[in-house]
Amino acid sequence: MSRVQLALNVNDLDESVAFYSALFGTEPAKRRPGYANFAIAEPPLKLILMESPGEGGSLNHLGVEVADTGAVGAEQARLAEAGLASTDERGTTCCYARQDKFWVQGAPNGERWEIYTVLEDSQTFWGQDEGQRCCA
Repeated sequence: MSRVQLALNVNDLDESVAFYSALFGTEPAKRRPGYANFAIAEPPLKLILMESPGEGGSLNHLGVEVADTGAVGAEQARLAEAGLASTDERGTTCCYARQDKFWVQGAPNGERWEIYTVLEDSQTFWGQDEGQRCCA
């Protein structure tokens, strides 16, 4: 399974969760302080809402969620063959999940794209290293 991820900055998380719950007809799959994500079946979409007062309506980052670590590696190899550089982040904790992922470098307009798989849930937004900034 693969699906596109869209991570949005929102001013008010409660208001945004209510809107997107109505829009897509589903409740968040995960809700934590300042964060919510929706695993939408149709259309296949992982919608991430990140509370960022004053930045509402702006794009935080984009991604593609893939089935497993093997798919992460395969996509990274495919993109390297196409000449796209990446920054590897295996076993990282971000967005209340431990993930294997990489960030694609060189998008023409500065967009931030990640290719990732979720390894397990986490009770913390960041990992042990609070200086880590996976998607902010």
